[in-house]
Amino acid sequence: MPIKLPSDLPAFDVLTREGVMVMGEGHAANQDIRPLRLGLLNLMPKKIQTENQFARLIGATPLQIELSLIRMTEHTTRNTAAEHMEAFYRPFAEVAASGEKFDGLIITGAPIEHLEFDQVTYWDELRQVFDWTQTNVHSTFGVCWGGMAMINHFHGVKKHMLAHKAFGCFRHDNLAPASPYLRGFSDDCVVPVSRWTEMRQDEIDAVPGLVTLLASTEVGPCLVEDASHRALYIFNHFEYDSDTLKQEYDRDVAAGTAINVPINYYPGDNPSKPPLNRWRSHAHLLYGNWINEIYQSTPYEIEKIGA
Repeated sequence: MPIKLPSDLPAFDVLTREGVMVMGEGHAANQDIRPLRLGLLNLMPKKIQTENQFARLIGATPLQIELSLIRMTEHTTRNTAAEHMEAFYRPFAEVAASGEKFDGLIITGAPIEHLEFDQVTYWDELRQVFDWTQTNVHSTFGVCWGGMAMINHFHGVKKHMLAHKAFGCFRHDNLAPASPYLRGFSDDCVVPVSRWTEMRQDEIDAVPGLVTLLASTEVGPCLVEDASHRALYIFNHFEYDSDTLKQEYDRDVAAGTAINVPINYYPGDNPSKPPLNRWRSHAHLLYGNWINEIYQSTPYEIEKIGA
């Protein structure tokens, strides 16, 4: 089954060209099933790129997905056209006031790692989002900074600055092969990493109920399950395109910013060669497994979510 998207959203054409099954709203309305309602709270400055990345993953499952794009109410972006934001995004305040519910919600990262959480301009509203998920969302997926912020809000786990940026593709161990979220995973896998902060395993282990599913000896915990809040937190970037790390590296080099060549990304760590995507299959497995778990457990009557 396809992902349901507005036919004029840029991701519609991008995914169609890639062979991902995409359905317009008119066609979807004629199918006698309830689509899963997923929200994407997009905190990244390059909104369209991020939309494409996540829509690609959630559109590869055998279920019909209805994707809603959400933004922080007062926060604006200079990297995406105002017309695009007006056409496709709704502010969280409007979504919350409507009382609508979602089977799943993805909360993206944001390039604000250097700030303490309470220094972020929209921190108070984001904390409202986290609390709202407990009554209006069946399962929430916090990604990178979004996951760090969420685990901090619910459990007080802190993020810590790194002396050097963790940057590249790092091997991660499968710590919970029986987890339904890791169904089909190898014993280890490669995950793109791009961050100046870390969460520490001992501090996560100190919180009852948090279970680390993927972790690296080099860059620490990656994927954490929080069953009590029906949430997953991932601190790295399975959703990245093949050239996302290259874009970040080229940007920093052009700006004269000190940056290492991303580890285990280019063949022979040579940035003159095209990068290799070593994570695509596991990315699809993870998000497909997440959506399958939602499908298996979410109420058919969506109004009962959070009851």
